[in-house]
Formats: sequence, C-alpha cells, structure tokens
Amino acid sequence: MAQQGLAGITSHYPRLSDKEKKIADFVLAHPEQIVHQTISQVADKLEVSDATVSRFCKRIGYKGYQALKIALAADIITPNEMLHEDVSEQDTAKVIAEKIFHSNTRTLENTLQVLDDKELEQAAALLLGARRAEFYGFGGSNMVAMDAYHKFVRSGVSAFAFPDSHLQLMSASQLSDQDVAFIFSHSGASKDAYQLLQTVKKTGAKTIAITGFPKSPIGRQVDVALHTSSEETEYRSEALASRIAQLSIIDALYVTVIMRQKQKAQASVEKVRNAIAATKM
Repeated sequence: MAQQGLAGITSHYPRLSDKEKKIADFVLAHPEQIVHQTISQVADKLEVSDATVSRFCKRIGYKGYQALKIALAADIITPNEMLHEDVSEQDTAKVIAEKIFHSNTRTLENTLQVLDDKELEQAAALLLGARRAEFYGFGGSNMVAMDAYHKFVRSGVSAFAFPDSHLQLMSASQLSDQDVAFIFSHSGASKDAYQLLQTVKKTGAKTIAITGFPKSPIGRQVDVALHTSSEETEYRSEALASRIAQLSIIDALYVTVIMRQKQKAQASVEKVRNAIAATKM
C-alpha cells in the first residue's frame, strides 16, 4: 500500500476540479497534517466544506477521508522511524524484545490515528442491538475472532465463534437481519472470508470488519469497516503486526459495550466469574 496515497493523488491531479486541486496541493505538501487532523479541521483550514473533502477522497479512489489517512500514514513512514525494527543476529533477547515492543507501540499509535469515531460508535451500536453476534476469522485471524468471543460472551451480548471454517459458514447461513457478523481479515481479500461475507449478506445480517486495507473487497462491502495500520518487516508480516491493533480495537469495543449497558453487563460478568470460580483450587 506504500506510495499509493501520494502517488495516487498525483496521477488523478489533472482531472480534479479547482477546489479538489486546492485540497490535493495541501495533502501533497502536508501529508502528516492529514494523518493527524479530522476532516472538519482540514475543511476549515482550506475554507471548503466537509463534503468537498469527502468528494475529493472518493475522486482519487478512496471510500472516504479515513481511508485516505490510512494510505498517507503508510507513505510518510521514514526509514529512520523503522530502525527499531532492524533486528540483527547479534541482538540479545532483551534488545529484540525492545524492538518488537516499539513496533507494537507504533502499530497502536498509527491505528489510533486512522480509527473513525463514527465507525466505532456504529459498530458498538450494532453489537448492542444484535440478537446474536458472531465473530469470524480464518487462519491467524481466527485467534482474534476467538478472543473477541471470549470477551463479548461476558458482556451480555449473545456472542458466538467457531474455530472450524465449515462451522463458520454453516452458522453464518443461519443468521437473520437481527444479527451481526464481525469479520477479521487483515488483507480484506481472503477468499474464505469473502465467501463467508457473501453468505452473510444473503441473510440480511449487518456486517462489521477489521481490515488493514479499506479499498479491499471486504473493506468496501461491509456495513462498518474498522481499520488498522501496521508495517511489514523482514521478520514479521504486516498481518502479524496488525494483530495487536485488532485485539486493541476489540478491547475498546468491549469496554464501550460494557459501559453502554452497565447493569446488564455487570450481571453477565458476575455469572461468568461465579461459573469460573468453581474451576479454581
């Protein structure tokens, strides 16, 4: 995804309107400001409407302002900022741990910058209103889906998850328009995850996804898309690095749901604690 943001603006520039070119000039000159500012802040600075900025983002191929921010965040990472990832054979275990921790910190900071508060609110509202919430993921993403289930089953939300891919598809086919399907796919282009999404869409259930690529097939087709921002290195894939961000988004949604239905959630958490207490010595 690197270079896609700035390079994409340059390629579309001749076909932009005067107002859109004004926005493009600002983005090309100050991409770091876009990453750290809201759409309203940019619109006010350039004396254009929020809608104009939104149209500009779509004109150059992005779903919206947040998607552009994700692309720019990848563009403006400099080699110096990635030095902490440069693990060598001479590094001690402690030094390697420090570099991995620093990498995770960057992933969390970058993801926080590109998270859309409206999408987060909408995701929380869908989970709160769902008759049933199912969490889906394939391969490494299934571990994140199971972690989400482990959390939300305590919250009072009727949560479900399955480790087997066939069981996921079977269960997805039984959803209704009162349910929510939550899909984890870093690439947003996993064949299994995409097939599952198509199965869910036939049921009328609402869909939420966490992905690192807003322009991906899954990112474009779900009702709510939450995005992570991570970096690939020689020793860790981008998908592996994004896992910590996915888990953190789930933590944030879990706490939001808990706070929005505190009394019900407290009763549910207490039931879980009492059940688990019997297993402890």
